[in-house]
Amino acid sequence: MRVRWLAFVAALAVGAPAFAAGGGGGGVSGVPSDSGPQYDPVVEYRAGVAALDAKDFKKAKTAFDRVLAVAARDANAQYLAGVARTGLGDLKGARKFYARAAKLEPTMVAAWRDLGITDAKLGDAAKAQEALAAIRAQRATCAETCPGAADLKAADEAVAAAVAGGGVPAAMAVPAGGLLLAASDFGDGQYLAAVALINERRYDEAIAALQAARGVFGPHPDILTYLGFANRKLGRFAIAEGYYRAALAAAPGHRGATEYFGELMVERGDLAGARRMLATLDGQCRFGCTEAEELRAWIVAGRSPHSL
Repeated sequence: MRVRWLAFVAALAVGAPAFAAGGGGGGVSGVPSDSGPQYDPVVEYRAGVAALDAKDFKKAKTAFDRVLAVAARDANAQYLAGVARTGLGDLKGARKFYARAAKLEPTMVAAWRDLGITDAKLGDAAKAQEALAAIRAQRATCAETCPGAADLKAADEAVAAAVAGGGVPAAMAVPAGGLLLAASDFGDGQYLAAVALINERRYDEAIAALQAARGVFGPHPDILTYLGFANRKLGRFAIAEGYYRAALAAAPGHRGATEYFGELMVERGDLAGARRMLATLDGQCRFGCTEAEELRAWIVAGRSPHSL
């Protein structure tokens, strides 16, 4: 089955959040307290990145805190919330967010690097060594040949210098981890590439491209939905569910996430849950919609109708 296009790129081109306009996600109706978060996490994420670029750390802190109120498990937002606090001189506060980011995304080199540097600055050499060990474990796995080899080497050197009391390069005083310079057109390109890769069933590559787009745009529900879809196709059902739930937390009326979550429930044998998802879609689509009809076919078949 070829995935249907979500509204991501077209919506970004006109400067509006994709999930507000429908597309693969459907519109959100009703008053804000009923239909979704007070703040749009995608808009707030981009505002936070812009504020960090301008070194307005107070504004960045506010923006990323708003993102995390909706998307607490977004590792990029956790990390950048730490960057904002580093800029404000709140090292203890920053450490908390770096640690959360590293726990959520264990391969996020920037989070481990900045966690180790922050621990060293706080005088906790043992904790700094733990971060350094995590970086070196990744380097050992990488064997200097993976795409992130240069970043791992630089992170190793920076944390080791901090632990030794030699300080860190001035450019890393408020670390950016490469995210702040990522342009929107790069994120769009990664998203488009991911959709093509999914249609070619190259799911691992698609996930890498989607994660790159996520670093630019934050917890965008279309990106989260496709991350769920790709992981689901790889049989990673628990991970897929997490992404679908995150998409629906960011945009409760997202039709694509609702449909795909329902399909996952069918695959798990949870037909009652799938029917609840279908009821949600039927309530949103008073005149019918593709998402509802596709999920209905899955429920009737008891599995993917395309496998029959």
